[in-house]
Amino acid sequence: MNESRTPIQIEGAVAVVTGGASGIGKGIVRALLERDATVVIADIEEPQIDATIAEMQALDGVDPDRISGRLTDVSDFDSFESLAQQVFADHGRCNLLFNNAGVGSGGGGKAWESELNDWKWCFGVNVFGTANGVQAFVPKMIESGAPGHITNTSSGDGGFAPVPMASVYASSKAAVSCFTEALNHQLRSDTDQLSASVFYPSGGMMDTGLFNAARNRPDDLQRVRNPSRRSAMTFEQLKELVAKSGREVKVADLNELGHFVVDAVGERRYIIARDIEGTVDLLHRRADAIGAFDMPPVHEMGI
Repeated sequence: MNESRTPIQIEGAVAVVTGGASGIGKGIVRALLERDATVVIADIEEPQIDATIAEMQALDGVDPDRISGRLTDVSDFDSFESLAQQVFADHGRCNLLFNNAGVGSGGGGKAWESELNDWKWCFGVNVFGTANGVQAFVPKMIESGAPGHITNTSSGDGGFAPVPMASVYASSKAAVSCFTEALNHQLRSDTDQLSASVFYPSGGMMDTGLFNAARNRPDDLQRVRNPSRRSAMTFEQLKELVAKSGREVKVADLNELGHFVVDAVGERRYIIARDIEGTVDLLHRRADAIGAFDMPPVHEMGI
C-alpha cells in the first residue's frame, strides 16, 4: 500500500477502462460495477462495446445507468483526449484510470525478422496508449482535486524478464513497467491525491483478445515484407504447448481476476500480481547474473 495515501473508495468512483469490452478489461469493468462504481468502457470495437454494456446492464444489482462506452483508439492522442473531455463533461471527475488495452507485435520470432510496422503497432497501443492516457487524464485529475489512481497493465513478459521469442512485445511491456514506476514517484511527490499501480496479469493463462488482436491492426501498419510469415498463436495452441512441456495448464478466471485487481487498486497497492514467489526467485537470479556480468535468465512463458 502507498502509506502516504488513503485507500481509494471504489463505491461511487468514476472509472475509465481501456480495452474494457473484452478479456481482462471486461473482468475489471464487471468488478467495478459490482462494487457500485460508474464505468466508462473505452475500446476500439464498437459492436463489442455495445454487447458488453448490454451484458453488464443485465447483471443483478447493477444500475444500468452506471455504465457507458466510447469508441477510442488509445494509440491516437486526439481520440484519448476526446474521451477524457467527455468523461469530465459528463461526470466532473475521473477517479480510476485503467490503461489496460494491449496487443502483441503480430510478428514474433527473431528480432531481426520483426518489421518496423510490428514495432509501430505494438508500441503504438501498449506504450503510447499508456502515455496518451496519462497525458489526457492526469492533468484533469490533478485539477479536479478528487482522489484518483492510475493502473497500467504490463506483463511478466518484459515487465520482469523477456520471453526471448517475443522481443518486441516484451520491450513494450518493459517500457510500461518503467514508465509506471517513474509516474508513481512523480505523483507521490507532486500531489496528495493521486498514485499509480503496475498490473501484471497472473494466476493462470489468460484467454483474452491478445491472441487475435490482429483483427484491429490498421491497414497502414500491416506487415510488408512477409505478411504471412507467422500467424498468431491461438489460446488453444498455447494451452497445448504448455501441456506438452509438462507444466500444469491453469486458466485464470477473468471475472475473479477483475475483482482481485479492483481490490488491490482500492488499497493503492503498487505491484498488482499473483504467484509472485517464482518471479521473486527469477529476479534474484537475474540480479546475481548481472552482478557476475553474465547473461540473465529469461522468462519461460509470457503471462
